[in-house]
Amino acid sequence: MLKLDMVGIVVKEMKAALDFYRVLGFEIPESENEALHVEVEQEGIRLAFDQLSMAKEIFGIWEEPTGHRIELAFLCESKDSLDALYKKVIDHGYVGHREPWDAFWGQRYAIVTDPDGNLISLFV
Repeated sequence: MLKLDMVGIVVKEMKAALDFYRVLGFEIPESENEALHVEVEQEGIRLAFDQLSMAKEIFGIWEEPTGHRIELAFLCESKDSLDALYKKVIDHGYVGHREPWDAFWGQRYAIVTDPDGNLISLFV
């Protein structure tokens, strides 16, 4: 049996990355700001952050990725909560990729950009 257990994100600056995910609602202690590896668990799946130096050690080499390779999509409670979260992210100075819209497939959707350039989808 194969089970998704963890999604890892390589970050250039741990505090900047963690601050962004805190705005999204993840509870991450401030004491983790200088760590090389941080994990948060949400309903049985871990979201992990690895400092670039650690990723280089793990993989043996690191090349800056280009293009959109993977999507992190977070389910919001309601359309109003999605809109409010998008506004909160933007008000904290982060980059919006696409403002909230009602997608043709029936979901309310928005996309923001984390400090490392990853596109983060919010939907309901």
